[in-house]
Amino acid sequence: MSKHNQYSFINPNKFPFFYGYVVLVVGSIGVLASIPGQTVGVSVFTDPVKDALGLTRNQFSNAYMIGTLLSAFFVTRAGVLFDRYGARFVAFFAAIFLGISLLLFSIAVTISNNIKQFLQMDSWVVPFALISILFFFIRFCGQGVLTMSSRNMIMIWFDKNRGKVNSISSIGVSLGFSSSPIFINKLIDNHGWEISWQIIAICLFIFSFCILQFYRNKPEDFNLKPDGFDDKIKIFEVKKEETSFTLQEAKQTRAFWMIGFILAFNSFFITGFTFHVVSIFASQDYTKSQAIAVFLPISIIAIAVSTLCNILSDYIQHKIYIYIMIISGVLASFGLLFLSHTIGIYLLIIGLGLLSGLFAVVNAVTWPRYYGRKYLGSITGKVMSFIVIASAIAPSLFSYCFTTFGSYSYITYITLGFLIFLIVAALKVKNPQHS
Repeated sequence: MSKHNQYSFINPNKFPFFYGYVVLVVGSIGVLASIPGQTVGVSVFTDPVKDALGLTRNQFSNAYMIGTLLSAFFVTRAGVLFDRYGARFVAFFAAIFLGISLLLFSIAVTISNNIKQFLQMDSWVVPFALISILFFFIRFCGQGVLTMSSRNMIMIWFDKNRGKVNSISSIGVSLGFSSSPIFINKLIDNHGWEISWQIIAICLFIFSFCILQFYRNKPEDFNLKPDGFDDKIKIFEVKKEETSFTLQEAKQTRAFWMIGFILAFNSFFITGFTFHVVSIFASQDYTKSQAIAVFLPISIIAIAVSTLCNILSDYIQHKIYIYIMIISGVLASFGLLFLSHTIGIYLLIIGLGLLSGLFAVVNAVTWPRYYGRKYLGSITGKVMSFIVIASAIAPSLFSYCFTTFGSYSYITYITLGFLIFLIVAALKVKNPQHS
């Protein structure tokens, strides 16, 4: 048995159609499987878990920040492992360890009490340190490694149709992420937060078996070509050979930093907004239901933008998307600044919808288009560290802005200043493949 097919009953060469479409489905499910390690999945557990552990909201948020920051320092290394061993084994171990972490989280109260008893101390420091470590594992395995490896695998199996394929994946992922809080909340209501995490962990263990069966690193391992093209077919259009950049070479280009920074900004703003959405709207005398209601139009815009821009990405220059993301960030920032007015809500919805939709395109399609497929893991792993760091500091920075100045609107002065820098710096961005 080929080493690329070890421990599996599935042979890509024997499929009646191009195996990349199987990769598309299972890879998209893999991104959805990372939800327990994403902010959207963690936030639903915030109140019951912090109360059970005896932590304040600030203590819980700071533990989340510490765990997320720690994971950012290791996710780049995971990208290197992706390049060396491929998506199959990296994603497999990420799913296994994410499931184990959720099982430990489900008994965190018992573990915390036992440690307190052993140390003969009754302090918030014990549960704080414990969940900081657990947050590190679920953020590293979920938001970091499982997401990166699943998304990169899909991109490696396609080239010419990469944008179209990513549009299909993005629709499913967007719908899954937007609806996941509803399902997780119902799970908690019916079974409690401890059992809910155990149920999700079991699902991850089952999915890890599916990873071994269906995940495949690249089409060349099975004498296949990206998109399913056959060498026997005469293709009269001559395509310039793709250049693969190492991480060090990519870091020497302006595009790497500009794209990385705008993706990090997206993560910062959306994470901070999502984490405090009820409080942000309450500060302007809106109800909780009104606050939650904004996610529906944001999701609709995001799905529409993602679908259209993914398809167009096969034909247009990707730097256009960078400019649109910057403008979208400006709209969202002004929306938060003028949230007390109706125009502010519209600006916020439009800005966040555009940002979310374009994030799904740029973070998946642009990297292989600009830097090739060979070192995709190390490059996207490094960028993932930017994204993770931004998502880590956002909730605390939003919170301290509110507690210090009495309004979330002051955070916009920071975001607008950063966006002005990006507008100027991004003017000379170009595709390194065309250099």
